[in-house]
Amino acid sequence: MFGIGSTELLIIVVVALIVIGPQKLPQMMRSLGKGMAEFKRMSSSVTETLDKEIKDAEKGLKEQELKERLAKEKAAREKAEAVLAEKENATEKPEVSPEETLSQSMEAQSTPAAMPEKEKSNPETPCAKEG
Repeated sequence: MFGIGSTELLIIVVVALIVIGPQKLPQMMRSLGKGMAEFKRMSSSVTETLDKEIKDAEKGLKEQELKERLAKEKAAREKAEAVLAEKENATEKPEVSPEETLSQSMEAQSTPAAMPEKEKSNPETPCAKEG
């Protein structure tokens, strides 16, 4: 119980019986028992209150950490979306209609830059010599 063995407890009871007397001893023991029970109830009440307060504080900290983490994730997501939008705008090509593509390819074939070097240096082609 309090580190007291059975022989020590017996000695304490005998001394209390001699000091207090046999008539008041039962009343004193009841009072002592009631006092200890009340002390035990109060200590358990204090323990419960402290546990509740600790849990509430931990819950508040977890909520705060969660809010901070969500804010960081939101900022990171917005940053990533901004980077993606920037890349899309940079790589976005102007839309070209099929007619424009066809006309550009025809122009490229008809320009002298598209002719081989021999044809550029000799304006007379074999077809022109025959005639």
